[in-house]
Amino acid sequence: MNILQNLTMKTQEDGEKTAYKYKDYIVSYKMLDEQATKFASGLQTLGVQKGEHVALLLNNSYHFIVSLYGVLRAGAVAVPINPLYTKSEIQYILQDSDVKTVISINSLLNSLEREPYLKNIIVCPTEKLAEADSFHVSKRLKGKVHTFTEVLHLLERTLLPIPIDGEDVAMILYTSGTTGKPKGAMLTHTNIYSNARDTSTYLNIAKSDRIIAVLPMFHVFCLTVCINAPLIAGATILILPKFSPSQVFSYISTEKATIFAGVPTMYNFLCQYENGTREALESLRLCVSGGSSMPGALLREFEEKFQISIREGYGLSEASPVTCFNPPRSTIQKEGSVGVSIVNVENKVVDGQGEEVPFGEIGELIVKGPNVMKGYYKLEEETRHIIKDGWLYTGDLARMDEDGYIYIVDRKKDLIIVGGYNVYPREVEERLYEHEAVVEAAVIGEKDETYGEVVKAYVVTKKVVSEEEILGFCKTHLAPYKVPQNIVFLDELPKNTTGKILRRALKKKLSEEEATHL
Repeated sequence: MNILQNLTMKTQEDGEKTAYKYKDYIVSYKMLDEQATKFASGLQTLGVQKGEHVALLLNNSYHFIVSLYGVLRAGAVAVPINPLYTKSEIQYILQDSDVKTVISINSLLNSLEREPYLKNIIVCPTEKLAEADSFHVSKRLKGKVHTFTEVLHLLERTLLPIPIDGEDVAMILYTSGTTGKPKGAMLTHTNIYSNARDTSTYLNIAKSDRIIAVLPMFHVFCLTVCINAPLIAGATILILPKFSPSQVFSYISTEKATIFAGVPTMYNFLCQYENGTREALESLRLCVSGGSSMPGALLREFEEKFQISIREGYGLSEASPVTCFNPPRSTIQKEGSVGVSIVNVENKVVDGQGEEVPFGEIGELIVKGPNVMKGYYKLEEETRHIIKDGWLYTGDLARMDEDGYIYIVDRKKDLIIVGGYNVYPREVEERLYEHEAVVEAAVIGEKDETYGEVVKAYVVTKKVVSEEEILGFCKTHLAPYKVPQNIVFLDELPKNTTGKILRRALKKKLSEEEATHL
């Protein structure tokens, strides 16, 4: 089974059921299945072959879902890319992934049209009503530029059925490039289907569920939790183009959404939104958090304010991405944990030699299961380094308790060593979040002649507070070597497009500042 076969099966079971809604555009499972088939036929007419790489440079819209399923049905490989990347970032991924066809928002058309290695550019309007404008643009440029609608109706031939094996690569997802250039994680059809199926089962997603898709669709979190898992369950996807607290509250209320998935930053904004009410969210039965660790103080604040449970999970692009989740209806809830292994996935915590450590001890989290990627595209050595004997080495430090609950401590590379003592940034950040004035916090290591490194904290506050007050708070709750040497106040912390706070951006800024003083 793969997600394409699942779509056809759901169409046969209940074809008139709504698959997704985008603004006022409502599409049934039968219509989505037909759209995917038509789009796949159009791609084949344009010369797209099995195994060919097709980039998706799209915002949250119905174009994304149709394009994704159409690309896969044509036997091609989807390469989702953040459309907000800079020109050079987009160019690097397009060239590294050997893409020949791009499906893109119209605002990127001019720069893409100049890339000689692209044989097809399919333009999707940013707004549905702008379709005519894109049509005229394509007529002006001619040649390799086509509109989404044109491709959808290129019925010169019927779809040539493409046999798909479970081990065929379905997607190449580029990592955020925390170390060096972004790397393309190759996910197979088995990877994608099994993880979406197991996630859907673990979260008890039902046909009656209505799931908000406001996370970026090009991101693996949204792809699995908000698109593929709901479609496997026969549920309905409610597409929001972008995140804003007012729109989220309004959309959940009017559409009677039952599941919301977001990153901690989104939950923070929802908590801080003055007009947010418990009544607006009363239809929700479940909230899901991932992408980065959620501070305990934020989780408690949200659950107390809105009386809705948040189920935090953990994953990474290389694992399709979900590896563990807190049980949705379990009586055992452990604050600070990202839950237990989902079905068919194994998690272990190991030492530097790959040996499993005792319960409660910190080591590197490794993962095994049908969700683990095939490897990095064109990077065999890097693949061998991260996948050993079928185990994916995540690079995350964690501990596991006797009940199998996993606690992410930090990234290995973010560990701060102060005079020989290990300091985990997340622990310090958790304490900072407990201060009533702190809205956001990030902690990194700063070079120090005496101790090697010391702790440096960056915070965003909702009211004026002195550095001395926050340092005093830290001294009350942290061992002396864990207390920040100084606090930097910022209007906002650097984040990626999913809202994840980027420590690496702060490290880079600090390195540049240190270099100017040499």
